[in-house]
Amino acid sequence: MTTLKMMLKYDEPAPQKSVFGSPPAFSSPRKNSPPPDNDQRYSLAEFVEETSQQDHGHGFFELESPYMLEVNLNGPVWTKMGSMVAYVGNIKFTREGLLEKGLGKLLKKAVSGEGTKLTKAEGQGRLYLADSGKRISILSLNREAIFVNGNDLLALETSVEWDIKMMKSITGMLAGGLFNVKLWGTGMIAITSHFQPMTLRVRPGQPVTTDPNATIAWSGNLTPEFKKDISLKTFFGRGSGESIQMQFQGDGFVVVQPYEEVYFQGQH
Repeated sequence: MTTLKMMLKYDEPAPQKSVFGSPPAFSSPRKNSPPPDNDQRYSLAEFVEETSQQDHGHGFFELESPYMLEVNLNGPVWTKMGSMVAYVGNIKFTREGLLEKGLGKLLKKAVSGEGTKLTKAEGQGRLYLADSGKRISILSLNREAIFVNGNDLLALETSVEWDIKMMKSITGMLAGGLFNVKLWGTGMIAITSHFQPMTLRVRPGQPVTTDPNATIAWSGNLTPEFKKDISLKTFFGRGSGESIQMQFQGDGFVVVQPYEEVYFQGQH
């Protein structure tokens, strides 16, 4: 009998130890129990800390985030109408006057319905701009020129000259890309895009063809031509059933976005 008891004792499996230590004693959960004192992941203080404004010291224009532009204002700046989301300081906003840039531009706007409606912000403080959550890119012009889709221009220094340019082909109007804004001179501008933009180099003998609704900017020395691609005529969702494209030739660059932004000239 003693031998049998000893065999049973040695055959009894040893208790298993967890690699994480001894398991806690079971206890029924308490309803409405408060979170641990050391769990600050979702606290109000943590949220404020993670989303608070940061001073990066990058100058007049700086990216507060990929989707928010901070303008360290000490004077005037042109901004897209309706793009102001907040400001700190003493800032005054004035809508662009009808003759602010001359009668010629007034007539172009009357004809084109161009969406480049600007507001002048003046004063001292920090101004925050955004446009429907679109990604923002800052460009510093140094006696250079660039064309920008009027709907994608967010802000520019008053030292930068600009003018509305009309494409030569009426087919551009069908794609919402007949009128664009040319900017040149010295100063900073901010443009927007849906998601991360991509820049394609245009080289002699190597033209680049783009969708007008995905094209947001190109170098000032290029003049695109509009053309129709009949081979895509049967594609669905193309409006009139024809594929209208922009072709760039020469030496420069063109910027596109991974999104087809269809809009009509006159709806802004």
